[in-house]
Amino acid sequence: MSALLEVEGLHVWFSREDDVDLHAVRGIDLAINSGERLGLVGESGCGKTTTALAIMGLLPPNASVAGSIRFQGEDMLAGGEETVRPHRWVDVAIVFQGAMNALNPVRTVGSQIVEALELHDRATGAGARARTAELLESVGLPAAREARFPHELSGGMRQRAAIAMALACNPKVLIADEPTTALDVMVQAQILELLDSLCRDFGLALILVTHDLPVVAQLCDRGAVMYAGEIAETGTVDALYHEPRHPYTRLLFAATPDLGGDGDVVSIPGAPPRLDRPLAGCPFHPRCDRVFEPCPTIPPQLKTVATRHAAACHLNDVPAPIA
Repeated sequence: MSALLEVEGLHVWFSREDDVDLHAVRGIDLAINSGERLGLVGESGCGKTTTALAIMGLLPPNASVAGSIRFQGEDMLAGGEETVRPHRWVDVAIVFQGAMNALNPVRTVGSQIVEALELHDRATGAGARARTAELLESVGLPAAREARFPHELSGGMRQRAAIAMALACNPKVLIADEPTTALDVMVQAQILELLDSLCRDFGLALILVTHDLPVVAQLCDRGAVMYAGEIAETGTVDALYHEPRHPYTRLLFAATPDLGGDGDVVSIPGAPPRLDRPLAGCPFHPRCDRVFEPCPTIPPQLKTVATRHAAACHLNDVPAPIA
């Protein structure tokens, strides 16, 4: 039985004026089942948001895409905008990073939710306004807030309004792209709790894009760790935390503060590679603390290392332990 949403061999290039294309996403595979929660995690610039926008068919004109993105077996990219548009917002919806930038500043939040309903023939007129009130209340906002402009709402309220808009057409998959960016700690916790309850109440499949590993551990069933536009490791949250099979995953956890632990926080040396230049060998090898002979020259393949657990690391091909 196929997954609800499947991404296979996805590549994304951005053309630039200097004629050197930036290869931002490099052949990634992802799959998510109904009701499942997948965390897409990694440092800034690793391709997480680009992957999310590719799934939605919302990349800018200078982007080129290869591979397939299938919803319930139907390839959404096969015919460009004509095949992705019927799925966008109806089957797969997104909460954009930074609600203040995602919402139209000169229109009320209610009118923007009504527009989504009317555009996709879900409701019109009084029915659309009633549905808007229902959606706002479902995310913890009074229905009267529909008459407010984005700048009249707090950051947490704007994010709740953006979530309400994403839920307008009852999608089966919700992509949340850094949904707690620029929010204070208490509001972050409220937004994450809201996403958790909405997934449970509506049976949503969730793709959570974040750089925050504790958030993935709190909210998701599985995680996919991205580095330099590729999947470095994927598996259950428990496996990634307790048995990481890629040095990058291990170092990401080591660089994350743990209020309940007694270990030191250790930063990852160096910086991610530039993606407008050819990559030699494993893209992580210049920063890796376990680099050995094949790493600088031979790109590792993503291989199964345990049930529902895969990693792209040469260490998994030798007897030496990864940890």
